[in-house]
Amino acid sequence: MEVYAEYGAIGVIVSLFVMLILNLIKSQRAQTEFIRDIVLHVSKVETLADNMHGILLKVLDRWNRSDETSLRHREDIIKELNEVTDDLSFLKGRINGGTRG
Repeated sequence: MEVYAEYGAIGVIVSLFVMLILNLIKSQRAQTEFIRDIVLHVSKVETLADNMHGILLKVLDRWNRSDETSLRHREDIIKELNEVTDDLSFLKGRINGGTRG
């Protein structure tokens, strides 16, 4: 009878150990799937971030070119205004000083 009780106890311990191992394997599979999903989502986010980075660089480049064009336009207007001011000063001088020449 003692032998049966001892073998029974060993059987229960072995079956619990097997159940523990199977549970660990199942848990490991679930974690592996979860990690795969995380890696997939991270790669998608990295791709999205790279695309956004490229778009932002293009927008900034376009903005800089627009600023350069606007600056050139302002410089042309100032240059033209300076020429008109010089001509006006010349005419003013001619009117005030008379014709001497």
